[in-house]
Amino acid sequence: MKIFTNILVFLALALIIFNITLLDFNHPFQGDSAVASIGIAASFCAVLILLIFRMSKKIEEKMNDKL
Repeated sequence: MKIFTNILVFLALALIIFNITLLDFNHPFQGDSAVASIGIAASFCAVLILLIFRMSKKIEEKMNDKL
């Protein structure tokens, strides 16, 4: 599971970098830049969700070790 989440985090970070290259900084919310902005926000949310999931798995393992 750890390898799978690492791969997903890497893919989300790659999407953030790709969308930053598509972003027009003069008009960030017009045309393709709007799509890139939404893509950056969605990828950032995906990274946060995956990191929270990984932390919850670590907590679950520690709780199972105590029992």
